[in-house]
Amino acid sequence: MTTEALSSISPDTVRELLADSRIFPGLPADLADDAELVLDSLGLLWLLHEVEQRYGLAVEPTYEEVAGLSSVRRIADFLRTAGGGNGR
Repeated sequence: MTTEALSSISPDTVRELLADSRIFPGLPADLADDAELVLDSLGLLWLLHEVEQRYGLAVEPTYEEVAGLSSVRRIADFLRTAGGGNGR
């Protein structure tokens, strides 16, 4: 994965992935970057699969990391950091 591809993973990217109402019913399209977000295990698995398919970034977050994936911004930061980019 290139640094350019990593830098393109933004809160907007994550929001776009979360927009699939079949997987994430009830999430508003205008979800704020820092709004509290709780993903179930299936939703998280789907999100990580989509990131791998689109960006070639395969990550397996630890339990502690999963607990920290509580907003659109935190998910984007985690993905950039996991891929070796500057996430924060």
